[in-house]
Amino acid sequence: MRQIYSDVITFRGSYYAFGFFQGERLQDSLIIHNRKKQKRIRKPRFSIDVQEAKHWITAFSEGVWEELIGLQDSLKWPMEEVLAEFGGYRLDYVRSGCSIMIGDDYFVRNYDYMPKTYEGRYVLFQPEDQGMATIGPGQRITGRMDGMNEAGLVIGYNFTHRKKPKDGFICCMIARLVLESSRNCDEAIERLREIPHRHSFSYIIFDRSGASYVIEASPRGTEVRKANLCTNHFEIMTEENRHHLEDSYKRMEILKGNQPYILSAKDAFRLLNETDRGIFSKQYRNWAGTIHTSAYFPGNLQAWFALGGDAEPYEINFGDWLDGNEVSIKRFYGSVDTDIPFAHMDEKAY
Repeated sequence: MRQIYSDVITFRGSYYAFGFFQGERLQDSLIIHNRKKQKRIRKPRFSIDVQEAKHWITAFSEGVWEELIGLQDSLKWPMEEVLAEFGGYRLDYVRSGCSIMIGDDYFVRNYDYMPKTYEGRYVLFQPEDQGMATIGPGQRITGRMDGMNEAGLVIGYNFTHRKKPKDGFICCMIARLVLESSRNCDEAIERLREIPHRHSFSYIIFDRSGASYVIEASPRGTEVRKANLCTNHFEIMTEENRHHLEDSYKRMEILKGNQPYILSAKDAFRLLNETDRGIFSKQYRNWAGTIHTSAYFPGNLQAWFALGGDAEPYEINFGDWLDGNEVSIKRFYGSVDTDIPFAHMDEKAY
């Protein structure tokens, strides 16, 4: 068992200024050091076409492209390298787990993945030039693992498979593009149908009306179904599923079996976060260990967050921050049962 942390990063301003600010924080960081080591070991199988990436990124967010330029100027990297690390387009993604439960007024999610990829960044960003303000844990710097926007739309994603990829965006960038451009589930569904998908994931959305949907998305199409539970398999596009889904089905049955007894958001949070309930995973070496549990409340724009299991969540009032008040919490702490290094904390996390 070891203690880990995640920094709370807040920023109000332009996308370009946000990119430059993040680049300054990243210089000489362990995240960058480990990324460069990882790239030497695991070279990408394709080259980045800057104009192609710019075309697709700006088609959905001029702001994200400005943020990438800010990162480039701050880090003094060629744009090809910035896109390879942070662009979110035509990159690879490895398998993972994840479970989601939605109630009348809450969305609770376990993020299950590999510690070596975890960057320890929880981001509140309020752009001044375009796009909606968002809150949620970051991934690949510019992406979001899950999150909520100022309109109360919430999104999380669950891995299905990465076979037969096509040109498109990876999950964490897709989550951000949806959050910054969609005010409700209807708009999010439209955006998820428009965005080209590199891999196959379920995107789970929830808004202030109480509506919740699972969008099964792959490079070959999307399907939408009403649902408030999700693990790691498709229920409509079953031909896209992996062959070995026992763990995904098992977690789904546990979620369904407990649903009648879940009377509050705290009950749901405990079901997912307590290590003896069958949802929380310690399969860190298999790219499927639970690193954090998130909860979002669209009605009052509150968020909960916990690192590791059997934890009491930290609480952040996103609505209060949107009104101009600062967040008092600067860093989240938690404990995980693994000796695998974390990208933002340890040497040799590659």
